[in-house]
Amino acid sequence: METQLPISIKVNSLLTEKFTTLNSIANRLESQLNFQTMTAGWYGDEENILSLYFSIETAESFREISSNYPAIKDELADDVLYATEQNNQFQTCFVAITEIEHHLLDEHPKLMAGLLEKKLYKVLNMIAKKLKFNEL
Repeated sequence: METQLPISIKVNSLLTEKFTTLNSIANRLESQLNFQTMTAGWYGDEENILSLYFSIETAESFREISSNYPAIKDELADDVLYATEQNNQFQTCFVAITEIEHHLLDEHPKLMAGLLEKKLYKVLNMIAKKLKFNEL
């Protein structure tokens, strides 16, 4: 039996084709973010645990989502959309790898892990402020 962690990360297939290490980076970050949010006390009420789904997108797919996704609640930044569903317990967060970041990563692919980590921590701290959770 597989247990679903509160935070999950999915990467757009076009990005994983281009950056072959991206899925392993996302898997490591998923574990790290779940641990960090647990130690920050985000899951104190077991009956009321937030589920957060990160979708890492290309700039193009992000624009399409921002135009067509029915439940967009908040634009946290130019490259971050945040939607709340199912009684505020399920959060979806779309995060774009911008065109500038994409070009930088084309030239320096080793920056991917640090870039994605910084972006996701920044987004989690924005969400923490919104939900009145402890920041990481």
